[in-house]
Amino acid sequence: MTRDAAEPYYRETLGVPVGWWVGAAAVPVVVWWSLVLAAPGWFAAGAALAVAVAVAIALVHYGRAAVEVTNLHLRAGSARVPLAYCGRVEALDAAQTRALHGPQADARAFFFLRPYLSTAVRVEITDPHDPTPYWLVGTRHAADLADAITARLARG
Repeated sequence: MTRDAAEPYYRETLGVPVGWWVGAAAVPVVVWWSLVLAAPGWFAAGAALAVAVAVAIALVHYGRAAVEVTNLHLRAGSARVPLAYCGRVEALDAAQTRALHGPQADARAFFFLRPYLSTAVRVEITDPHDPTPYWLVGTRHAADLADAITARLARG
């Protein structure tokens, strides 16, 4: 049985951590508390409910982002790069990720990071027509993602 070229070889969804959900739960409470003393109770409750729904939608949407490796490409969010243009791949620890996203960053690089992810993978871009020197892709499993990309590159 052969794998479809577009079937994911590696896929990671970058969902927001539980702590963000707990913190977000305070937002509608604050809205309700702010309004309940100055407005009718039904209005305060409705506003708090609307804010709760909006916050939940925002967190789900933000956490829906995925990193994917197929036989053809690397995808980070909605951005894709063909594996044919991927060069050296390096799994980075937290300190290396901070350095490459901070003082050692190249302004031309593509960054796909989340503030709650401490590790990343650096993928060199070899396309001569693309000014992007590398992609820095945040992940919870840097070694696994780097291995998946490297394995796909080795298969050519």
